[in-house]
Amino acid sequence: MKTYPNLFFEAGISKDDILKKINNTFETMFFDPKERIYFDSGADMGYMLDTGNNDARSEGMSYGMMMAVQMDRKDIFDRLWLFSKTYMYQSTGKYEGYFAWSVKTDGNKNAQGPAPDGEEYFALALFFASARWGDGIKPFDYSAQAKEILRHCIHQHKMVEDGQPMWDPSNYLIKFVPETPYSDPSYHLPHFYELFAQRANEEDRAFWGKAVVASRNYIALSCHPETGMAPEYAEFDGTPINRPNKNQQFYSDAYRVAMNIGLDAAWFGKTKVLSDAVSRLQAWFSTNTNLGDYDSYLLDGTPVDLPALHPTAIIATNAAGSLAANGPHRMEWVKNFWETPLRRGHRRYYDNCLYFFCLLMLAGEYKIY
Repeated sequence: MKTYPNLFFEAGISKDDILKKINNTFETMFFDPKERIYFDSGADMGYMLDTGNNDARSEGMSYGMMMAVQMDRKDIFDRLWLFSKTYMYQSTGKYEGYFAWSVKTDGNKNAQGPAPDGEEYFALALFFASARWGDGIKPFDYSAQAKEILRHCIHQHKMVEDGQPMWDPSNYLIKFVPETPYSDPSYHLPHFYELFAQRANEEDRAFWGKAVVASRNYIALSCHPETGMAPEYAEFDGTPINRPNKNQQFYSDAYRVAMNIGLDAAWFGKTKVLSDAVSRLQAWFSTNTNLGDYDSYLLDGTPVDLPALHPTAIIATNAAGSLAANGPHRMEWVKNFWETPLRRGHRRYYDNCLYFFCLLMLAGEYKIY
């Protein structure tokens, strides 16, 4: 049986206290009357609410499914999956086989297009559900559903008129959306692709094996050589992209890069260039900021006088990076995160999703099934 590093325990926290915090956090996020972000929908569905935008997103739905399978909550998993298949799944048109990235809480679509980070989380959560609980009848034939999602992700241009794949077939890199010739560094999950290379349709496994290497290289290219910060959006060579009316580069999406580097290390071992990058990031924040008092930044660390929208997420993800880090601040971030509470109020959705994932990672409880 694979063992996973438990950095909270290494920091002197008891295993009982660690498990208690995980369970209490899950209970708050899914069931607390005031602070929950999960809601039942009808007799057999449920959704994750983006409390800042009052919608359900493929990002949050797939996150919720991953949380549910990690916590052995098949009931919640199946509710989230049925909502996603019923209201988000596209059965016709150029997005056939993809999931609309945003819907209202009644299921009506706010947008037609997908966001590829949702598809990759949907796929791995479904593979884990299959391994943990076994496959059922459609749409709960989890492994078949996962394979079909991944088939569309890389073959859409061959399968659907006017369709675009989510991964560029020439460089094996995930796109920001299917139509864009650039990427989002926080979408890159080489540790997921390691598992896709084992579990996807056999004819697609070589593609995912190449995506593993390409994504680790891409993450390293996108991280700033001094601060370790990654941009929200970047060209396929890692060069940051400036979006209209947004001159900040290290912003909400980008916080996830440190978390992703950490989980990659926990599951498949450290990669030196990525360990170095997250160590630079931790060092920059430890040296240049006060805990929780964050701006938005250019990649060189220059603040742009725009308060960070998700400061709790920065603490959580920097701490999760300690699973890969090799610098002097790694345990400092673990202890800081342990003392940081869940975010409350209007903007809690994104922070707390990342908070819970990072809590599982650092406890050695974010497992491969």
